[in-house]
Amino acid sequence: MKFTYYGQSCFAVEIKGKKILFDPFITYNELAKDIDVDSIEADFILLSHGHTDHIADCVSIAKRTGAKVVASYEIHEWLNKQGVENTHPMNTGGKWHFEFGTVKCVVAQHSSSLPDGTYGGNPMGFIVNSSEGNFYFAGDTSLTLDMQLIPRWTKLDFAVLPIGDNFTMDVADAIVAAEFVQCDKVVGVHYNTFGYIKIDIELAKADFKAAGKELLLPGIGETIKL
Repeated sequence: MKFTYYGQSCFAVEIKGKKILFDPFITYNELAKDIDVDSIEADFILLSHGHTDHIADCVSIAKRTGAKVVASYEIHEWLNKQGVENTHPMNTGGKWHFEFGTVKCVVAQHSSSLPDGTYGGNPMGFIVNSSEGNFYFAGDTSLTLDMQLIPRWTKLDFAVLPIGDNFTMDVADAIVAAEFVQCDKVVGVHYNTFGYIKIDIELAKADFKAAGKELLLPGIGETIKL
């Protein structure tokens, strides 16, 4: 499975020829200034919650590409008002089969409001099951005991976890989260974009290695195979 990182919590995977983009925040991310947002292709866009650093480029990308946007019911309604009509509303605990595989929405302990201040519904994480691999995107969240349920639903090939602290889990909690979801391969996101979430990258990798796990931190614009 191809995995391309675009900074903060934005990444894309390609499954069965479909391009799935998560939490698009590129235009306003200084670290992603070399990424041409208008060149990004998407067949689907999955939104974990409504904060600007996860949704800022959603409307423009969705309108340009015609991608189907999967999000909470409240974000779905908000997007419809912005002129994005190809949406699929979901909520925590639900699952749906799309062309690329099955998406299950799981608990994320965070908050969610939209750029205009309106309520964004429950924040969520996603489990994606497909014939090409299974993964968990935690979204923005603290460490939560609900993560222990995930191995009941699937065997993960990798997990995408926030590691920046302050607004989400830190590295230590992300290591515990990896234990809870029974996955030793972790892609770290939601770090270094702002002063509040700066981390020591080499120390983070060393801590994961000491715990018997692998922390992958691809560069912005880099594509890796998972």
